[in-house]
Amino acid sequence: MKLDKLLNQLGYISVRREAYAFLQQNKILQNDVLLTDPNATVIPAQLTINDEPLDPLQDELFILLHKPMDYVCTHDQSERRVYDLLPPRFRLRQQQITSIGRLDKDTTGLIILTDNGPLTHRLTSPKHHVPKTYHVTLADPLKGDETALFASGTLMLRSEDKPLLPAQLEVLGTHTANLTLHEGRYHQVKRMFAATGNKVTALHRSHFGPLPLGDLAPGQWRLLTPDEIKLLQK
Repeated sequence: MKLDKLLNQLGYISVRREAYAFLQQNKILQNDVLLTDPNATVIPAQLTINDEPLDPLQDELFILLHKPMDYVCTHDQSERRVYDLLPPRFRLRQQQITSIGRLDKDTTGLIILTDNGPLTHRLTSPKHHVPKTYHVTLADPLKGDETALFASGTLMLRSEDKPLLPAQLEVLGTHTANLTLHEGRYHQVKRMFAATGNKVTALHRSHFGPLPLGDLAPGQWRLLTPDEIKLLQK
């Protein structure tokens, strides 16, 4: 692949004619040999940019991000977006990055972003029941029967005609709990507790499938490791 085409594809430059200026301002090595020709044929796995590995290729970018409060998971530019927390070059990639599922504007925590369309579709498909765990803070004390109710598989939400799948509730305190869901209905956590007469005052996702949020601060992100990507693909 030509170097200028690769840089454009990965979002380092917005158009290929910017490649020469980019090479003047950055150190690109292939097997420790400095590249100065935008038309050079390159092997992506052998490249470094400013002594850092090349960004993952198209359809191979997987990002774990700690979504802060008041950010949205859409591409609507009228609001603060999770994509605005990423390097600009990620947003310029030819294959658009999108979130695997969404978190509400007032929900914080773990969100996965990727440009891999097939995996996004697979992990958001209702058929796969990917578990997601939320830390919930409530306005009123738990009554004590919520664990059995949520696990029963019989709870019906208002305006729906199909009961929820069984969900696991771990009570942490009088007003706090962890809730693990295996589906993703509209405002599901809030509506589940509303069905018990309670109100969610804070909601935070700590796990998506096999992946924990870890110690990332709000607004921080990291690339998934190859082993973590394999776990998602399973």
